[in-house]
Amino acid sequence: MKPVIVAEKPSQAKAYAEAFKTRKADGYIEVLPDSIFPAGAVITWGIGHLVELREPKSYDPKWGKWSLDALPILPESFQFQVAKGKYKQFSIIKKLLSQTDTVINACDVDREGSNIFYSIYHQTGCRNKTIRRLWINSLEIDEVRRGFASLQDNARDLLLYEEAKARQISDWLVGMNGSRLYSLLLQQKGLRDVFAIGRVQTPTLWLIYQREREIEAFKPEPFYEIEGLFKAADGSYKGKAKLKSNERKEAEDLLQKHGISNPATGVIQSVKTENKRTPPPMLHSLSTLQAAANRKWKASPQTVLSVMQGLYEKKLVTYPRTDAQHITPAEFAYLASGAEALQQVIGEPFPIRSKVPKKRFVDSSKVAEHYAIIPTKKIPSSRQLAGLSSLERNLYEEIVRTTLAMFHDDYRYAETKIITDVHALLFYTTGKTELDKGWKALFPVKEKQEEQPLPRLVEQESVDAAVAVKEGMTTAPKPYTEGQLISLMKTCGKYAEDPEDTAILKQIEGLGTEATRSGIIETIKRHNYIEVKKNIVSLTEKGRILCRAVEGNLLASPSMTAKWETYLKRIGNGEGSSENFLENTRKFIRKLMEEVPGQLQANGLPDKMAFSPSAKEEIALCPACGKGKIISIKGFYGCSEYANGCKQTFPAVFLKKRLTANQIRQLCEKGKTPVLKGFMSKNGKKFNAKLILENGKLKMEF
Repeated sequence: MKPVIVAEKPSQAKAYAEAFKTRKADGYIEVLPDSIFPAGAVITWGIGHLVELREPKSYDPKWGKWSLDALPILPESFQFQVAKGKYKQFSIIKKLLSQTDTVINACDVDREGSNIFYSIYHQTGCRNKTIRRLWINSLEIDEVRRGFASLQDNARDLLLYEEAKARQISDWLVGMNGSRLYSLLLQQKGLRDVFAIGRVQTPTLWLIYQREREIEAFKPEPFYEIEGLFKAADGSYKGKAKLKSNERKEAEDLLQKHGISNPATGVIQSVKTENKRTPPPMLHSLSTLQAAANRKWKASPQTVLSVMQGLYEKKLVTYPRTDAQHITPAEFAYLASGAEALQQVIGEPFPIRSKVPKKRFVDSSKVAEHYAIIPTKKIPSSRQLAGLSSLERNLYEEIVRTTLAMFHDDYRYAETKIITDVHALLFYTTGKTELDKGWKALFPVKEKQEEQPLPRLVEQESVDAAVAVKEGMTTAPKPYTEGQLISLMKTCGKYAEDPEDTAILKQIEGLGTEATRSGIIETIKRHNYIEVKKNIVSLTEKGRILCRAVEGNLLASPSMTAKWETYLKRIGNGEGSSENFLENTRKFIRKLMEEVPGQLQANGLPDKMAFSPSAKEEIALCPACGKGKIISIKGFYGCSEYANGCKQTFPAVFLKKRLTANQIRQLCEKGKTPVLKGFMSKNGKKFNAKLILENGKLKMEF
């Protein structure tokens, strides 16, 4: 029988198919007989999650209504269903699996890939099939063929599935119960909105709230330093005394104590120069790449992940959802042999310093499922590079430059430290002179105004001194950028009060996983808890209300999430039980039901609340009723008069294209938009068209 290969999505299946001779069919691709598959094979695909958990009402009709009396929602066992609109593809997979004895799981090589495969497999009702696992890090033809020629058994994969299923069910329980509980209690106070709760998203939101409270509570205070301007034989330089006081008098008293008044004379007590070096940067994981891209190009973490997935499918980079920053000797070998070709890609030739692997970059013990993000063996042509979007090219070049830095010299500089004595008060100066740009030459930066270089100075040289008390002001902590949120989620252990929690959060690398953090940020944005303007993250009124509501609850605690994630990893390692984990989740839900009503009262939330009108941006006058304003509401645009009967709405996403507030404004005010790019038809083809508003409905003009 022909083995059936199950890919996660059509693009992945297409990449596998390019490694073989094939014939296309409806919902699958037939692989012709080959040395790896002598009888041939069949490649089919999911469309992400084909199978999902059933809605609460399917377990008990009373759970179909949002009611405090109906809570908690705790089914004894959990049932799955085929996702709406995906039954045709599911039926194709089910038929193919029934006709084979061997199934190959070729979904993404991570926890969710295992979940997607096994949820589909179990839903088909198949039993007693031989299941093998494809485990690769690149979609290059050589890597794909090598992977299919050396398939793994599914022992590790089954454990990952148990971990993923426990995570999926526990998140469902927290979301279904927590969201209803908080929404209903806050609706009793007059708020007409849904407050979504999530095991990871809520503590992430709490961290943003903590920063905003720090900023609001901050009071700028003056501080005083003593600065000297010194004139030597070969030029001038500055220095500071070791004093930083919030009292001007303290600085003035110190000057008086040393009998310093202007003009004064000083002596250079010491001049010490030390040559220093900075090694090349570590290779990129997904989170370091997301942080760098946000800092350099203001790209959101979700956009970076999406673009990286595209570059992966174009076979230009290795698997992007990785938390590793090391590679193994095998990857280093092909990168070393192709280093000169990669130099040509970025137009930055340089003498290779060494092709001997360094442990800073090459360490098999620090590579688990995936290694760091690096270029594949495929060297793109000039035409291929020209065909990349601006962000695609920026990200690809960032990965190439970071990889090539391994073969470059260290950045070298001389650091000079000077101590100047003015009436026995010592002033300290540090200067830096670049000796060799080394790897930094690969990362061109806009020219900054460089510090004035130090003049040539000699020990025991006399200098003219002008000494003054300088006033400064302390500054508030800065709000987070989107890129910093990724780093915050990963390193949030340092904010935990309990040392044990700090250790746990550090061990599991904080909130979420490399693959999910950007999606969590997008979820928080979609729920209108935060907004991002000019890359700066700020809480909305709705987000602030939820944070006040969850204060004092474990739902706001990154430590609780960390402990859950620690146990999930134990399930994935075969050391933990999903039954125990879910039973503890049920206990947590019951505890929520008991404690939250009292906590809301203790947190000082008023009995009557409402959002201020400015909480939602008014986009345009409603074209239907002429009274309300079109505003953004949880995944769509609608009229502010909907409570009074106006039903005018616009989708936030239309034919796979996200509609912006400006495009909705054009529809409301002009009745149509200019030609918009990026719509997608049912058969997956992209096209461009104008949108027209007719009788409250969207139509297209080609």
